[in-house]
Amino acid sequence: MTPTSETFAFDLTRYQDPIAIQRVLHHARTIAIVGLSRNELRASFFVGYYLKRHGYRVIPVNPREPEVLGERSFASLVDVPVPVDIVNVFRAPDALPGIAEEAVRIKAGALWCQFGVINAEGARIAETGGVPVIMDRCLKVEHARYVGRMHWLGFNTQRITSVRGGLQ
Repeated sequence: MTPTSETFAFDLTRYQDPIAIQRVLHHARTIAIVGLSRNELRASFFVGYYLKRHGYRVIPVNPREPEVLGERSFASLVDVPVPVDIVNVFRAPDALPGIAEEAVRIKAGALWCQFGVINAEGARIAETGGVPVIMDRCLKVEHARYVGRMHWLGFNTQRITSVRGGLQ
């Protein structure tokens, strides 16, 4: 995704809060991935595969794919028949306002925008509709940092110590 001039005038730090990221990760079970591709070389496929292996229910949302990762694909978020905890977006930034409107409509638990998916209007729509926003962060990377193996090894959790038994 190519950053736009809006990207540089837009403060992303409020959408990258570590506490908010951890809250979203720890409460999610069902993740709808908008733009999930069956092409194994695409980042969306790799992220979906990783999340599925880690116990999440992954729902593909892509009108061009009938099935991805063994799951039926839906044309839009409003077609998904189950509650969605996270809407993970792998689309161009211009598509985000429409996706945010659908996320609000289905009462998604959070709107997660992958690296480069930055759109102030989309964030505003989601927040106004009561849907928390994580932006310009990779769901797989953040999962590994706070829940997965990077966490187990003590990396990137702000809690690295050489003291046996951990921090007191």
